[in-house]
Order: sequence, then structure tokens, then C-alpha cells
Amino acid sequence: MPHAAGNLAPSVDAGPVTAGSMHERLIVGLDVPTVKDAEAVVRQLDGVARFYKIGYQLAFAGGLDFARDLARGGTNVFLDMKLLDIDNTVAKGVENIVKMGMTMLTIHAYPKAMKAAVEAARGSDLTLLGVTVLTSMDERDVIDAGYEYDPHTLVLRRAEQALHAGMGGVVCSAEEAAAVRKIVGPDMAVVTPGIRPAGSARGDQRRVVTPGEAIRNGSSHLVVGRPIVAAPDRRAAAEAILEEMYAA
Repeated sequence: MPHAAGNLAPSVDAGPVTAGSMHERLIVGLDVPTVKDAEAVVRQLDGVARFYKIGYQLAFAGGLDFARDLARGGTNVFLDMKLLDIDNTVAKGVENIVKMGMTMLTIHAYPKAMKAAVEAARGSDLTLLGVTVLTSMDERDVIDAGYEYDPHTLVLRRAEQALHAGMGGVVCSAEEAAAVRKIVGPDMAVVTPGIRPAGSARGDQRRVVTPGEAIRNGSSHLVVGRPIVAAPDRRAAAEAILEEMYAA
């Protein structure tokens, strides 16, 4: 479905849900220190994972060139840069990221920044995602950051602003996915990090949800990093998560 900021994710309730479709909805976070480590993860998950997230840790260790290489090879890449700056700087950054062939890009969900990004990405296939509230933050953290809203209220407010700005989707905790889905409708992407299979460690995440719960709550894409990348058997860990997503 065409959109001002690129192509949207498929509606989560459109068409049959198949095991294959879940491969397009699982985004593996390449939260590793080097490109060599990232290459090992991609090699081990060949045929299982089709979508990877590259964030600050890997980006600043040669990961941007690696992201280009993945995209050229037909792999979907979610560039998690959480851009926020003056309008012109955001726009120029987005223009260059479009040229890299990325599939998704995060922008902090500030209205002016989102509008600038949408204009810069217009006509491209880049899906812009508005970051609502980090999943590592709880109510105390939000208050300490100077916001008058609790996390849930702030997420919903920013989701509505992302919709009005013409963004392709939002990033939020799967705890808020159902409420966000009611605001943004069936076609926008609702991308949820902080996914933890039952019994796994929370790490530094506060608002976490299992893969099955995330799918049932209306998430279009699940971002899973450490539960796969740090697993003794990465392939088995990814397959188990896909099975849980499909069962939900």
C-alpha cells in the first residue's frame, strides 16, 4: 500500500497468516560489537531470518557499509538511528539513508522531525517509524526526563502525531500495541522491541512482552536481539520464536 513515507507494512489482519509470513515479521537485532560478529549471526540464521536491525553499536563499527551490503543482497534492513535534530538536518540524513536502500528507519516521534523526514522520504520505499517511548523507560524515567505524561499516555499521544505526520509506523512496547493499533489503524507498522520469550532475562528492558503476546496485541513486527544473538544455538532460538509467533 503506497504511503507518503514509503511502503507500509502489510496489515496484520489482511490475508492468511502462514509460517512464511512470520519470517517477514521477525526482525533480528544485530546487537553485536563487530561486523565480523554480525556476519556470523546472518550466516547462522540463513533461511530462518530475513530482516535485521542495525543500531548504534554496530553502525559505529562499520555497520553502515554492512547494512548497504545486506540491502544490495535483497535482505531487509531496519536502520535504528532514532534521528532527532533540526528539520533540515533530519531531512538531509533521511535523503542519504533512502539512497542506502534501507527498509525501515527510526525517527524520534517529535512532530517537526517526523514531518521533515516524511517529506525527505516521499516517493521512496523507506518506511519511517516514529519512536514513542523507549522500552527501557518506566514511569519514573519519563517523569525524570521532564514529561508530564505517564508512558502509556505519551505513547498514544506520539502514535497519533506519527499518524498525522504521515509516518509509515511507530515503535512502542508490545504492552501498548493494542491501544496504538486502535489509533493508527490496520495498515501502519507497529514495531515492538523488548520482546522476551517466557523465562528469559529482562536485561535492561522494563516493559517486556512475549512473542505470542506481541502478535496477539497487534504488533506487525517484533524486534528480538539478545534472546537470539546471545543464545547458545541462535538458529534454534529464532525458530522457537517464529513458532510462538505463528501459534499466536
